[in-house]
Amino acid sequence: MESEIPSHKSHYVYILQCADGSLYTGYTTEIQRRLKQHRIGKGAKYTRGRCPIELVYWEEGADRSWGLKREEQIKRLQRSAKESLILFGNASVQATLMK
Repeated sequence: MESEIPSHKSHYVYILQCADGSLYTGYTTEIQRRLKQHRIGKGAKYTRGRCPIELVYWEEGADRSWGLKREEQIKRLQRSAKESLILFGNASVQATLMK
């Protein structure tokens, strides 16, 4: 997955899997830079003590407003829905939410 990470600036929401198995969701405009920050302990306080981390999901959106809203949507999902999102993409979460 990491070989596919775009290097251009845009608006991204991403999910990291931490060493303890927990999932962290965040928003950024430069996903490669942010991933490096998490890995060297300069990212979110939550991930600092949970390294190594792995990028398991990301999606790109239109603007900051979209990114912050989407980050909040994903953070509110149950873990099982986040795992479906990671495995199958957005369509799986929509199906889960409609049940």
